[in-house]
Amino acid sequence: MKATGIVRRIDDLGRVVIPKEIRRTMRIREGDPLEIYTSRDGEVIFKKYSLLGGVEDFASHLCETMSRSTGSICAVTDRDTIIAVAGGGKRELSGKRISPELEQIMESRRIYQFAGEGQALPVSDSTDKLAATVAAPILAEGDLLGLVLFISPVPAAATGDAEYKLAQTIAAFLGRHMES
Repeated sequence: MKATGIVRRIDDLGRVVIPKEIRRTMRIREGDPLEIYTSRDGEVIFKKYSLLGGVEDFASHLCETMSRSTGSICAVTDRDTIIAVAGGGKRELSGKRISPELEQIMESRRIYQFAGEGQALPVSDSTDKLAATVAAPILAEGDLLGLVLFISPVPAAATGDAEYKLAQTIAAFLGRHMES
């Protein structure tokens, strides 16, 4: 745990304000759910809650199936990090934050497909060797949960309709799965 040197008081309703700098650094947005943990040492720990966090094994199996079917690197993310990867790049991508460009794609709620012109979107700031060629947002009851990605080594080649449709289908499936 890293000390920030910031001290906040609890108000009469039991609320505490998380400073803007920390919210920005940790990518905590208004309305984001936080889990609260306590330790025996008297610590209170806030952790971003991921709705997709409970389906990591399921997402891993889906990624493996998509990767075997297409021969591509496939991944599933929550709103901040890559939670499942198959087909290569596991060490470079598992548990890493998604790039701001992918966050924008997610927020737009539209499927992204690399057309082969310009540069494909970086998957994560931690590596510049892999790029997203297809990114389909996972939506459940109108809420953004994450992305289904097809990933290619840089320089990336354009993807076909099969990857586009498969990412769209898996994203819709995961969204429906989370609703039930």
